[in-house]
Amino acid sequence: MTEIRRAETEDFDQIWTILHEAFLKGNTYAFSPDTSREEAFHLWLEMPIATYVAVENGLLVGTYFLKPNQPDLGSHVCNAGYVVRSNARGKGTGRLMCEHSLKEASKYGFKAMQYNFVVSTNQVAIELWEKCGFDIVGTLNKAFNHMEYGLVDVFIMYQWLHK
Repeated sequence: MTEIRRAETEDFDQIWTILHEAFLKGNTYAFSPDTSREEAFHLWLEMPIATYVAVENGLLVGTYFLKPNQPDLGSHVCNAGYVVRSNARGKGTGRLMCEHSLKEASKYGFKAMQYNFVVSTNQVAIELWEKCGFDIVGTLNKAFNHMEYGLVDVFIMYQWLHK
């Protein structure tokens, strides 16, 4: 059974393993494959208002963060980023984290959640986000330099939380 809990500093070794693998692939996140451990720590644990981990049998199998999408007058909309360990994909961890993040976002008082940069070739994520209630509200043409496919489109996805 997978449990989701707040991340602690001591979790970062395992979080880094998950992030580093994802960043190296260059197919879902805009972060450079050369992102350092220190930069990742800042991005994933210091900048967000909350970071969570999905734990199964003592092993971190996924992680996500929540943060305001914009400052001040746009701060009622949050942003989240999710990463699942490659050998744990396809087991419902992404869905579990998304559903958890929507509840947590509401607890923090956010009115909506927006994903700013969903790579169009990441069909598994797009289908999951749509099943979780997100709509594609915009397309940024050729905005992501995919390490395998070159320039591909990016989607902006959005969900109003107070229906």
